Amino acid sequence: MRRLVREVRPHAAQLVLPLFVHEDLDAPRPITSLPGVEQLPLSGVRAAVEAAAEAGIGGVMLFAIPSVRDAEGSAACESDGILNLAIAEAVAAAGDQVVVMADLCLDEFTDHGHCGVLDARGNVHNDATVLVYQRMALAQARAGAHVLGLSGMMDGQVAAIRDALDEEGFESVSLLAYAAKYASAFYGPFREAVDSQLQGDRRTYQMDPANRREGALEAALDEAEGADIVMVKPALPYLDVVADVAAQSSVPVAAYHVSGEYAQIEAAAANGWIDRRASHLEALTSMVRAGADIVVTYAALDLAAWLKEDA
Repeated sequence: MRRLVREVRPHAAQLVLPLFVHEDLDAPRPITSLPGVEQLPLSGVRAAVEAAAEAGIGGVMLFAIPSVRDAEGSAACESDGILNLAIAEAVAAAGDQVVVMADLCLDEFTDHGHCGVLDARGNVHNDATVLVYQRMALAQARAGAHVLGLSGMMDGQVAAIRDALDEEGFESVSLLAYAAKYASAFYGPFREAVDSQLQGDRRTYQMDPANRREGALEAALDEAEGADIVMVKPALPYLDVVADVAAQSSVPVAAYHVSGEYAQIEAAAANGWIDRRASHLEALTSMVRAGADIVVTYAALDLAAWLKEDA
């Protein structure tokens, strides 16, 4: 009876699995703070994407760690850079079964760990950064990415990247805008996953956790600039924002169940304090209930299997 009258029914096809590709590895390396998640060598991308396809999940999101970083994040725009090579591998493995998304941000590529280039005072320069994002977007599109994940939170980035893509004939490449990305304490394990070099914080360009209405405003602005999908990040502490964005949006809404949220469940479950399976499924259900059409989660493969069992 409960199954018959259930209002929300999450499914595997709306899940996206993040993948971390490290240029210097020749074998997978576990990420300590993200149990069950690994940094992959380039040679491991194909198998990971094939596993995602087999599980029936909707997409993968690629992040990459280069061998060499510099102040401008140059490796992000190189055709033979690790992220663009990983995109090509993933697209070849995906066929028409998995959407290949690529993170479009400079934080993994800069030696200072910020999401953009810095000015003379050491602050992120919005407009100079957007110009680099345009070059990065074209490199990712040429590598074959289906969706670009615009995670840098620079003003005007969506419109600028859309224009750059369209001018080069990449009209069919879609844009997932990290529209409401908060300056959150829940990103800690991700910093390990990408070997982050960040000193300080990103509060000058990521949002204040106290601001709800601003989240809906930022999503509306990104949609007006041409975003095909808008995302709220993190997810569980911001379900009110997810609901606000879903209520107003005419494009699909995504939620990112971020590393710290995932790690909390994993750590508590490892200590026997909560049920791992039930907790991940409840978290997923709450995000979909709030209005998320797409959920980015490190538990995507497990969730897909559990949802199949419960069908």
